Amino acid sequence: MSLYTWLRTATVGFTVVLATATAASANAAPAPAAEPSATASAAAVVTLRYDDSRAGGWEAAIAAGVASWNANVDNVKLVEAAPGTRAEIVIVATTGWPQATLGPVRPGRQVRVELGSQAVSQGYDKTRIAAHELGHSLGLPDTKPGPCSQLMSGSSAGTACVNAIPNAAEQARVESAYAAGAASLFATDGRVLVDAP
Repeated sequence: MSLYTWLRTATVGFTVVLATATAASANAAPAPAAEPSATASAAAVVTLRYDDSRAGGWEAAIAAGVASWNANVDNVKLVEAAPGTRAEIVIVATTGWPQATLGPVRPGRQVRVELGSQAVSQGYDKTRIAAHELGHSLGLPDTKPGPCSQLMSGSSAGTACVNAIPNAAEQARVESAYAAGAASLFATDGRVLVDAP
Protein backbone atom coordinates (compact mmCIF):
# COMPACT_ATOMS: atom_id res chain seq x y z
CA MET A 1 0.00 0.00 0.00
CA SER A 2 1.38 3.35 -0.98
CA LEU A 3 1.81 6.15 1.52
CA TYR A 4 -0.86 8.14 -0.30
CA THR A 5 -3.41 5.31 -0.05
CA TRP A 6 -2.60 4.72 3.60
CA LEU A 7 -3.01 8.43 4.50
CA ARG A 8 -6.25 8.63 2.54
CA THR A 9 -7.65 5.55 4.34
CA ALA A 10 -6.56 6.86 7.73
CA THR A 11 -8.08 10.29 7.05
CA VAL A 12 -11.41 8.78 5.95
CA GLY A 13 -11.45 6.58 9.08
CA PHE A 14 -10.65 9.55 11.35
CA THR A 15 -13.39 11.63 9.69
CA VAL A 16 -15.96 8.86 10.26
CA VAL A 17 -14.97 8.55 13.93
CA LEU A 18 -15.08 12.31 14.44
CA ALA A 19 -18.48 12.63 12.71
CA THR A 20 -19.91 9.80 14.84
CA ALA A 21 -18.63 11.34 18.08
CA THR A 22 -20.00 14.78 17.14
CA ALA A 23 -23.42 13.36 16.28
CA ALA A 24 -23.54 11.35 19.50
CA SER A 25 -22.75 14.35 21.66
CA ALA A 26 -25.21 16.56 19.74
CA ASN A 27 -28.01 14.07 20.32
CA ALA A 28 -27.13 13.31 23.93
CA ALA A 29 -29.67 14.28 26.56
CA PRO A 30 -28.72 17.39 28.48
CA ALA A 31 -27.19 16.77 31.87
CA PRO A 32 -29.74 17.12 34.68
CA ALA A 33 -29.62 20.40 36.54
CA ALA A 34 -27.85 20.21 39.84
CA GLU A 35 -30.28 20.13 42.73
CA PRO A 36 -29.77 22.61 45.54
CA SER A 37 -27.71 21.06 48.25
CA ALA A 38 -29.27 20.23 51.58
CA THR A 39 -26.71 22.52 53.16
CA ALA A 40 -27.85 25.48 51.07
CA SER A 41 -31.51 25.02 51.98
CA ALA A 42 -30.68 24.32 55.62
CA ALA A 43 -28.83 27.62 55.82
CA ALA A 44 -32.13 29.51 55.44
CA VAL A 45 -33.74 27.71 58.38
CA VAL A 46 -33.97 29.89 61.48
CA THR A 47 -33.17 27.99 64.66
CA LEU A 48 -34.76 29.27 67.86
CA ARG A 49 -33.78 27.94 71.26
CA TYR A 50 -36.25 27.53 74.08
CA ASP A 51 -35.57 27.25 77.81
CA ASP A 52 -38.18 25.32 79.79
CA SER A 53 -36.06 24.85 82.92
CA ARG A 54 -38.65 26.85 84.91
CA ALA A 55 -41.70 25.10 83.49
CA GLY A 56 -41.88 22.14 85.86
CA GLY A 57 -44.81 19.85 85.14
CA TRP A 58 -45.14 21.05 81.55
CA GLU A 59 -42.18 19.20 80.00
CA ALA A 60 -44.21 16.61 78.07
CA ALA A 61 -46.68 19.23 76.79
CA ILE A 62 -43.83 21.53 75.70
CA ALA A 63 -42.04 18.67 73.93
CA ALA A 64 -45.26 17.76 72.10
CA GLY A 65 -45.95 21.40 71.18
CA VAL A 66 -42.40 21.85 69.87
CA ALA A 67 -42.67 18.60 67.89
CA SER A 68 -45.93 19.81 66.34
CA TRP A 69 -44.36 23.05 65.12
CA ASN A 70 -41.18 21.35 63.92
CA ALA A 71 -43.21 18.79 61.96
CA ASN A 72 -45.42 21.40 60.30
CA VAL A 73 -43.10 24.26 59.33
CA ASP A 74 -39.77 24.21 57.48
CA ASN A 75 -38.34 27.74 57.75
CA VAL A 76 -37.95 27.73 61.52
CA LYS A 77 -36.96 25.01 63.99
CA LEU A 78 -37.31 25.01 67.75
CA VAL A 79 -34.55 23.34 69.77
CA GLU A 80 -33.99 23.06 73.49
CA ALA A 81 -31.29 25.44 74.71
CA ALA A 82 -28.24 23.92 76.33
CA PRO A 83 -28.03 24.66 80.06
CA GLY A 84 -26.50 28.06 80.71
CA THR A 85 -27.07 29.39 77.18
CA ARG A 86 -29.39 32.23 76.23
CA ALA A 87 -32.68 31.16 74.70
CA GLU A 88 -34.95 33.14 72.41
CA ILE A 89 -38.08 31.64 74.02
CA VAL A 90 -38.17 31.50 77.82
CA ILE A 91 -40.97 29.25 79.09
CA VAL A 92 -42.13 29.37 82.70
CA ALA A 93 -44.95 27.74 84.64
CA THR A 94 -47.31 30.11 86.47
CA THR A 95 -50.54 29.94 88.41
CA GLY A 96 -52.42 32.41 86.18
CA TRP A 97 -53.77 32.21 82.65
CA PRO A 98 -51.39 31.30 79.82
CA GLN A 99 -49.81 34.25 78.06
CA ALA A 100 -46.97 35.01 75.69
CA THR A 101 -45.09 37.80 73.99
CA LEU A 102 -46.16 38.17 70.36
CA GLY A 103 -43.29 37.54 67.94
CA PRO A 104 -41.99 36.57 65.50
CA VAL A 105 -38.91 36.33 67.67
CA ARG A 106 -35.53 36.58 65.98
CA PRO A 107 -32.31 34.84 66.97
CA GLY A 108 -30.64 36.92 69.66
CA ARG A 109 -33.95 38.47 70.80
CA GLN A 110 -36.12 37.08 73.57
CA VAL A 111 -39.79 36.45 74.26
CA ARG A 112 -41.55 34.95 77.26
CA VAL A 113 -44.19 32.22 77.41
CA GLU A 114 -46.13 31.67 80.63
CA LEU A 115 -47.95 28.37 80.87
CA GLY A 116 -50.67 29.05 83.40
CA SER A 117 -52.18 26.34 85.52
CA GLN A 118 -55.46 28.25 85.78
CA ALA A 119 -56.32 27.12 82.25
CA VAL A 120 -55.53 23.50 83.14
CA SER A 121 -57.74 23.67 86.23
CA GLN A 122 -60.54 24.93 83.96
CA GLY A 123 -60.10 21.80 81.78
CA TYR A 124 -57.97 23.03 78.86
CA ASP A 125 -55.46 20.62 77.27
CA LYS A 126 -51.81 21.23 78.25
CA THR A 127 -50.33 20.28 74.89
CA ARG A 128 -52.72 22.58 73.02
CA ILE A 129 -51.86 25.38 75.45
CA ALA A 130 -48.12 24.90 74.92
CA ALA A 131 -48.40 24.74 71.11
CA HIS A 132 -50.73 27.77 71.08
CA GLU A 133 -48.38 29.90 73.21
CA LEU A 134 -45.39 28.88 71.05
CA GLY A 135 -47.46 30.04 68.07
CA HIS A 136 -47.54 33.52 69.63
CA SER A 137 -43.73 33.44 69.88
CA LEU A 138 -43.61 32.62 66.16
CA GLY A 139 -45.74 35.67 65.35
CA LEU A 140 -49.32 34.40 65.36
CA PRO A 141 -52.02 36.45 67.12
CA ASP A 142 -55.18 34.94 68.58
CA THR A 143 -58.05 34.14 66.20
CA LYS A 144 -60.86 34.24 68.74
CA PRO A 145 -63.53 33.14 68.44
CA GLY A 146 -62.52 30.26 66.26
CA PRO A 147 -62.96 26.54 65.67
CA CYS A 148 -60.87 23.77 67.20
CA SER A 149 -59.13 23.30 63.83
CA GLN A 150 -57.42 26.67 64.37
CA LEU A 151 -54.65 26.28 66.92
CA MET A 152 -54.69 30.03 67.54
CA SER A 153 -58.38 30.03 68.45
CA GLY A 154 -57.11 29.08 71.91
CA SER A 155 -59.65 28.91 74.69
CA SER A 156 -62.55 29.95 72.42
CA ALA A 157 -62.57 26.41 70.95
CA GLY A 158 -63.64 25.02 74.33
CA THR A 159 -62.18 22.57 76.81
CA ALA A 160 -63.00 19.52 74.66
CA CYS A 161 -60.58 20.73 71.97
CA VAL A 162 -57.19 18.99 72.10
CA ASN A 163 -55.90 19.98 68.63
CA ALA A 164 -52.26 21.04 68.93
CA ILE A 165 -51.49 21.21 65.20
CA PRO A 166 -51.44 24.52 63.32
CA ASN A 167 -53.75 24.57 60.32
CA ALA A 168 -52.53 25.35 56.79
CA ALA A 169 -53.10 29.12 57.12
CA GLU A 170 -51.22 29.26 60.43
CA GLN A 171 -48.37 27.21 58.99
CA ALA A 172 -48.18 29.48 55.93
CA ARG A 173 -48.06 32.61 58.05
CA VAL A 174 -45.13 31.30 60.11
CA GLU A 175 -43.36 30.07 56.97
CA SER A 176 -43.77 33.54 55.47
CA ALA A 177 -42.44 35.27 58.60
CA TYR A 178 -39.25 33.17 58.50
CA ALA A 179 -39.06 32.68 54.69
CA ALA A 180 -35.75 34.40 53.96
CA GLY A 181 -33.98 33.50 57.18
CA ALA A 182 -33.31 35.71 60.15
CA ALA A 183 -32.19 38.72 58.12
CA SER A 184 -35.69 39.36 56.80
CA LEU A 185 -37.53 39.26 60.10
CA PHE A 186 -39.22 42.38 61.26
CA ALA A 187 -39.10 43.38 64.90
CA THR A 188 -40.91 41.31 67.49
CA ASP A 189 -44.34 42.80 68.11
CA GLY A 190 -43.77 42.79 71.88
CA ARG A 191 -47.41 42.78 72.99
CA VAL A 192 -48.27 40.27 75.70
CA LEU A 193 -51.31 38.21 74.77
CA VAL A 194 -53.24 36.72 77.69
CA ASP A 195 -55.27 33.67 76.74
CA ALA A 196 -58.08 33.86 79.27
CA PRO A 197 -61.57 33.04 77.94
